[in-house]
Amino acid sequence: MIDLRRLHVLRAVAHYGTVTAAARALHFTPSAASQQIRQLARDLGVDLLEPQGRGIRLTPAAESLLAHADAIQARWEQAELDLRADHGEPAGPLRVGGLSVAVSVLLAPMAVRLRERHPRLAVSVQELGIPESFDLLFEGAVDLAVVEATPHNPPMSDPRYDQQPLLDDPFDLVVPDDHPLAHRDRVDLAEAAHEDWIAPVVDSPCRTHVMSACGAAGFTPSVVHHAVEWNVTAHLVAHHLGVALIPRLAHLTPDLPITRVRCESGPHRKLLTCTRAGAQERPAVAAAVRELRALARTAVK
Repeated sequence: MIDLRRLHVLRAVAHYGTVTAAARALHFTPSAASQQIRQLARDLGVDLLEPQGRGIRLTPAAESLLAHADAIQARWEQAELDLRADHGEPAGPLRVGGLSVAVSVLLAPMAVRLRERHPRLAVSVQELGIPESFDLLFEGAVDLAVVEATPHNPPMSDPRYDQQPLLDDPFDLVVPDDHPLAHRDRVDLAEAAHEDWIAPVVDSPCRTHVMSACGAAGFTPSVVHHAVEWNVTAHLVAHHLGVALIPRLAHLTPDLPITRVRCESGPHRKLLTCTRAGAQERPAVAAAVRELRALARTAVK
């Protein structure tokens, strides 16, 4: 008989890449986590970890076991759903998280609607980065996350998660009010090729969108300034320090002397809902996703 707790430790090692990181996430000591995996290996009569340089890697037997482990986790989610079913009425705690813009525009109003319609449901919201969202979903600390699709996310086919498109958030060209392009309804991004640019910092997921959009328009932007927050970017634009691409959902400080101009064939980022595999059928999660989809239909104008 496989001990599911030990199997979860092995899943954590695969997810985080090292025994130390997995132990930290599970609130174990590294030696305790290693002991759990050694015992699981003895129970099964196979090697699960092997040395690789100064670290370790999963053996083929461990990789095979993990494919079954992900399916077992999804079935366990379904078993909990069946055991706790209460005529389909959402109840109990629901932990949700996501990007700052998702919290402001989607998750906060979603929580209000759920509180009004399902008084037995207790929703908690937290702002999360993208990697953190997947980690907390994996750990069971979050039930639903709104994330941005990036090349660094787990693939859509990853059996641990259920990822579904929620909305496309277009980027607008943001210029000072007195800029020659400010009075246009739409603009070809190539018309801003010779401008100074303000771009997201190098490790921001949105930097890829900005650089790719400019590349598709036939130029490499002259990036003079970098910012982390969209409001900081907007203030730099307001001071005539450059132009920028900013997502339409980003809420900017009112009354700044800036103008958003829509782009022809403009770039956009995709927001996704993400749950653990099997959890999407929980009444609370299903109700939250329905509200998010209703809000998403009117979020981007």
